[in-house]
Amino acid sequence: MIKGLKICGVSDHKTLKYIIEHPFPPQFIGFITNYKKSKRYVEFEKLKELLKINKKDISFVSVMVNPKNEILEKIKDLKFDYYQLYDVTPENTKIIKEKYKIKIISALTIIDKKDVDQYKKYENISDIILFDGKGYEKSFGFDHRLLDNVSNSIKKMIAGNIQYNDELEKFSKIADIIDISGSLETDGIKDISKINILLKKVNKIKNEN
Repeated sequence: MIKGLKICGVSDHKTLKYIIEHPFPPQFIGFITNYKKSKRYVEFEKLKELLKINKKDISFVSVMVNPKNEILEKIKDLKFDYYQLYDVTPENTKIIKEKYKIKIISALTIIDKKDVDQYKKYENISDIILFDGKGYEKSFGFDHRLLDNVSNSIKKMIAGNIQYNDELEKFSKIADIIDISGSLETDGIKDISKINILLKKVNKIKNEN
């Protein structure tokens, strides 16, 4: 059952304010914190300013790819509720979680069942497991049927070329949280009209369940 939504790759104050003040805000908002190849990457000084906003009940997520100590130390006092970690071993995930006293979303990039099964190494460490397509910011899709037999004992987030106007109900049996970024953009910029459609759609699904 879809219980929540994450809008990822927010990088400007206008969009952030719109999402937070929407009648049906998402559960999570993600910020690309250290992956400079992404067009959605937010420089540290700008990030500090963005995060000064009253986030109300929304959880802010720092999205990082194999973060080094330098960036972890730099952001440790910012208002993040979760670190979303790509390419981090279970051992290092545990170290980061305990050192910074932060909730963890472990992001696994998926091509086949072997990739899916990696979640078993993280399920006792991470608060949420994200199943994403390969390609990081390029948001490649994958066969979501690969998640059919993943244990319901873990909280599952799903990403990977999911469109804001998809029939999101079809993900209800395999995910608790939908994670969307690229499809909410027009010409590479977050599109408030698409965000509005998505937020209303997810609210409708949640109310029908």
